[in-house]
Amino acid sequence: MAKYAAAIDQGTTSTRFMIFDHAGKVVGLDQQEFPQIYPKPGWVEHDPMAIWGSTQAVIAGALAKTGVDPKDIAAVGVTNQRETTVVWEKATGKPIYNAIVWQDTRTDLICNELAKDGGQDRFRLKVGLPLATYFSGPKIKWILDNVEGARAKAEKGELLFGNMDTWVIWNLTGGVTGGVHITDVTNASRTMLMNLETLDWDAEILKIMGVPRAMLPTIKASSEVYGKAVGTLAGIPVAGDLGDQQAALFGQTCFSTGEAKNTYGTGCFMLLNTGTKPIQSKNGLLTTLGYKIGSQPAVYCLEGSIAITGALVQWLRDNLGMIQKSEDVEALANTVEDNGGAYFVPAFSGLYAPYWKSDARGVIAGLTRYVNKGHIARAVLEATAFQTREVLDAMNADSGVDLTALKVDGGMVFNNTLMQFQADILGVPVIRPKVAETTALGAAYAAGLAVGFWAAVEDLRANWGKDKEWTPKMDAGKRKELYASWKKAVTRTFDWVEHK
Repeated sequence: MAKYAAAIDQGTTSTRFMIFDHAGKVVGLDQQEFPQIYPKPGWVEHDPMAIWGSTQAVIAGALAKTGVDPKDIAAVGVTNQRETTVVWEKATGKPIYNAIVWQDTRTDLICNELAKDGGQDRFRLKVGLPLATYFSGPKIKWILDNVEGARAKAEKGELLFGNMDTWVIWNLTGGVTGGVHITDVTNASRTMLMNLETLDWDAEILKIMGVPRAMLPTIKASSEVYGKAVGTLAGIPVAGDLGDQQAALFGQTCFSTGEAKNTYGTGCFMLLNTGTKPIQSKNGLLTTLGYKIGSQPAVYCLEGSIAITGALVQWLRDNLGMIQKSEDVEALANTVEDNGGAYFVPAFSGLYAPYWKSDARGVIAGLTRYVNKGHIARAVLEATAFQTREVLDAMNADSGVDLTALKVDGGMVFNNTLMQFQADILGVPVIRPKVAETTALGAAYAAGLAVGFWAAVEDLRANWGKDKEWTPKMDAGKRKELYASWKKAVTRTFDWVEHK
């Protein structure tokens, strides 16, 4: 009888492998960072081979640390940084170019060109997404247009495309010797190429984007057996696949319509379960897939995506050297009582929800001689909370339901100063679960459900437990005043990049 379910969590800055018991508790993990590549301003790349190397290393590392016998693992799931695009040779398994990361803005000219006919929302009714540099489809087109010989090879069926889930699963299940080339509905819904109604690749959009269908993976449910692992996890069913934000929704057990979660990572992502029918956003949100369990109907979400949150703290650490380690930001922020009038809008790669402006760039506004590094640190933390408020307002408007509490997860939720300010600026309680790393947990849940390790989603709900709750303490007048100043600062970022 298997004792555990496991997950590969392939994130934007690190890869980890986590092992969970039946109660959803962490038995062990290993994590490894990998290099970020910035060839030009606005360009962000990863080496797919380094990512696969880190994946193999953390699997071995977690097993060694815990002494868990792979035979005791019922199934393994995969969760991943979404939209990050890799194209590789089917015969050799070698990428033809670095992976283009979701934050990368090089496809803005492609998106502008596509928007000339039908505007930014040209494909939104079919795919739930605006034309933006964020999504995989334009990234595939860029690779096919810019790597010598790529388009001809793709047409011949010699190249394969995947987001990171597809790349990891293909390698995990054998690579060139029988690796399965699949993705799930959640990852496919981030390409701009999948029709929300049919849950299949859309022939018309493929033709417009110039993406050959032969290179695309087969779209599967988020929880089903895709194949068996080789190597260290040999014989273990690979049975779960969810984009990282959907995996967090799953791990937070937001299985009922109207339940929402916010994940605080490199970026910030709020997802609201809207049930089995897609809801088109009128307020700058994305319509996306939440999950699909086996042959059950797919569940949809509204999503508010914020590009830069935790990454702003890393920028303070790495680019400015104002702190030694990311967690030091809280102590620095607490050397002052408020932001001193300073607001930091981190539009480093444009603004995502609810604005979708790729020509915006970051600003610090409201500076006076009074402002010191403590105020800047506080403004950095507050930027995350203000951006989350903008997304929550859009969700309330789209869904017609006012959120009564927000479930939170991810690395930044251990920052009490940020979480208290988040509750204050939203005016609703903020709740952290006992297992804050819900992304990996969600992927393990999906895999375990597929093989009967957990019988039903009710078993997963029973595992969820509250760790801490923050309640709003700020008066309504102060909240309104701070938020108005934030909105003013945001307008200063608009139209910074001139399109030639």
